[in-house]
Parts: sequence; structure tokens; C-alpha cells
Amino acid sequence: MLVRKLQTGDGKKTVLTVQGVTKSWGQGEARQQVLRGVDLTLDAAQSLALTGESGSGKSTLLHLIAGLDHADAGTITVANQTVTTLDDAGRAALRRSTVGVIFQQFNLIPSLDVAANIAFQARLADKADPDWAATLTHRLGLTPHTAKYPEQLSGGQQQRVAIGRALAARPALVLADEPTGNLDEETGERVLDLMLGLVGETGTALLMVTHSARLAARLDNRLHLERGRIAP
Repeated sequence: MLVRKLQTGDGKKTVLTVQGVTKSWGQGEARQQVLRGVDLTLDAAQSLALTGESGSGKSTLLHLIAGLDHADAGTITVANQTVTTLDDAGRAALRRSTVGVIFQQFNLIPSLDVAANIAFQARLADKADPDWAATLTHRLGLTPHTAKYPEQLSGGQQQRVAIGRALAARPALVLADEPTGNLDEETGERVLDLMLGLVGETGTALLMVTHSARLAARLDNRLHLERGRIAP
């Protein structure tokens, strides 16, 4: 099987490999094929934008890579771990320490302040690093807000907290599902600047789903998902 290899620099470590992944929803005559054999790879310190119309399978693919759902067929490997063969506990461990997920809806914990939200995933993974958390907080412009709770923050500030939480455990891969979709254009650009800068500096691979051709053009590579397949 041919795996689509993106253009990268020599000597880069492959973080993500997706081979022949398929996924359907529903049963019987109502069964709908969402992914129809998706192949791609992504290297460390590389950013990839995944574009496509609504319903093309973009978010479904991210959920499969993160181990939030099961593929019908095919193989997904993240940092030498085969996601498609892990049990529930293994997939949860993968999300704690190896994969950071940034959701469009932020998904912050309302009862925790900014500092605790940023540290949350790293603590679960037993990878808490106060110095790195402080660096992230400063770089994201959140130092004056560490004692605030999510409801006291603007949308842009909440999304920056979500980025900090995803990076605090130093994951090999960050998955971002429309991370600026709930932000105005100017705020979205600033948030993307911060995210790209941080993932580049840490060597983290970034796979970002977006509807925006303008934002997609700012990443290293772009793939278009059409009717469940990567467009040629």
C-alpha cells in the first residue's frame, strides 16, 4: 500500500502514519461510508492542514487518530504505538502523554483556574514540569490570568489555555479540530501564530482541521479530504 509521504526535511522522525483507514456510521441500508481508505504520514516539527467540505470525514479522522473512536479497517501509528490495536486504557494513556488535542469548543474544566487547566493533562501523565508550564503561560500571554476561571476569560484567552494544556505534557503530536473556528479573524490569526511558533520550537507534529484556505496556507503542508479520500 502506498502511503502519502509529505515533503519534509531529511532525517525527520515520522510521528504519525495512517494506512488504509476506513470508517462507516449506521447499520444496514442506512450505513454511510465516511472514510474510504485514507493514507498519510506526518513528521516531527511538521504542520499539516486537513481541509474539506463539511461531512468529508475530517473530524472523524482526528478522532480515530486520537483513539476517541475505532476505525473499521486500516492502521494508525503514533510515535511507534499502533493506536488501532490499543485497548481503552492504552488509548487513554496515549492521549495523556503522547497526543495533545485542541478542540473548537475549548473543553476547559470550569472548576479549575488557568494554571490548573494548563497543568491538568501533564499531571495526569505524570509529566508535570512547572518551569515549562510557566514558560507556556508566559508565551501565551496568560501570566496575568493564572488565577482566573474559564468563565472569566475571552474566547481567545480560553483557546490559548487549551493550547497550553495540549502542549504542557510535551506531546509528540498535536491534533487541532478547527481551533480558531469560534474566534474572530484577528484573534484567530494571533492564536494560530502562537500555536505554530510553539509547536515549531518543541518539535511537535501538528495536524489541524480547518475550513479556511487562508489559515491552511500558513501550515507546512495541506491535504484535502473529499468524499472520504485524500484528493490527488
